[in-house]
Amino acid sequence: MALKFKKPEVKQQRLKMLVYGEMGSGKSSICCAMPNVAYFDTEDTSSKIKYAKAIADNGGGVINTGDLDEIIAQVKELMTQKHDFKTVVIDSLTVAYENLIIECEKRVGSDFGRHIAAADAKVKQLINLLLRIDANVIVTCQAKKEYGDNMTLKGTTYAGYKRLGYMFDLVLETHVAGKQFYAVVKKSRLDTFETNEDINFNYAEVIKRCGIESLEKAVTPQNLATKEQVGEIKRLVSLLSIPPDMVEKWFTKANCDCFEDMPQEIIAKCITTLQDKINSKEVK
Repeated sequence: MALKFKKPEVKQQRLKMLVYGEMGSGKSSICCAMPNVAYFDTEDTSSKIKYAKAIADNGGGVINTGDLDEIIAQVKELMTQKHDFKTVVIDSLTVAYENLIIECEKRVGSDFGRHIAAADAKVKQLINLLLRIDANVIVTCQAKKEYGDNMTLKGTTYAGYKRLGYMFDLVLETHVAGKQFYAVVKKSRLDTFETNEDINFNYAEVIKRCGIESLEKAVTPQNLATKEQVGEIKRLVSLLSIPPDMVEKWFTKANCDCFEDMPQEIIAKCITTLQDKINSKEVK
C-alpha cells in the first residue's frame, strides 16, 4: 500500500466549545449573547425575561426539549437547510443525557451498564454532527465533584458523557467572583486560548480571541446521504458481505456513526467502490 501522508491544510475553524460550571456562573448568559443562536433549552432557561430578551435581540430562536432524538433531528435540519442561525447551543446537555439514560434503561436494561453504553452511543452521534456543522457550537454541562485516589476531592468536572472533553476544541470551567464571570481554560486547541489561563467570560472576550468574522459568518448547508443512497449501500454491504470493521472505518473517516449521517459525496464514493467490486466479479 502506498503512503498517504500529505501536508496539513489549515482551515478557518468555527468555535466548538464545551462549558461547565456551578449554577449561576454565566454559562447561559454567554450562550444567549451569541449571534443568531439556535438554542436547545433543556432547563427552561429561555422562559426567564433576561434570557428570552437576549436571544431575541441577537436574532435567535428556541426549542424547549430534553429529548436527545429531537435534538439530533433538529441538528440535522440545521446542517442541511438554508437559515440565518450562526450558533448552535445545547444548554445543558447534562439534562438531556440523564433523560436518555432513564429511557435506555427501560429499553435495554441496566445489566453490565448497557443503558450507559446505549446513551453514550447516542450522545457520540450528536457530538459528531455538531463538530461537522458549519456553525459555532456551545454545549453546556452542569458541574459535578471529581474525586481521585482514596476519595480525595480533585475539583469539579462536567456531568455527562465522559469523553465529551476529548471531542471539543475548547473546554472552559466557569466561576463567578462578585458580579463578574470568569472561566478557566481546561483544554484548548486554539492559539488564542492558553490551557489553565483564567479569562473573562463574556461574548466580548470571545470576539477578541476568535474574531467576529468567524463567529458571525453565514452558515453553509451540507448534503447528508439520501434515503436512496442509504438503501443502496445497505443492500451492497449485505450482498458483498462487507465486514463490520470495514464499515466502521468508513464511519470513522466520515466522522459519523451511521450511513444516514454520512456526507452525500462520501457515501456516493462508497457505493461506487462496492459497485466496482460487483462489476469486477462479473467480468471474471
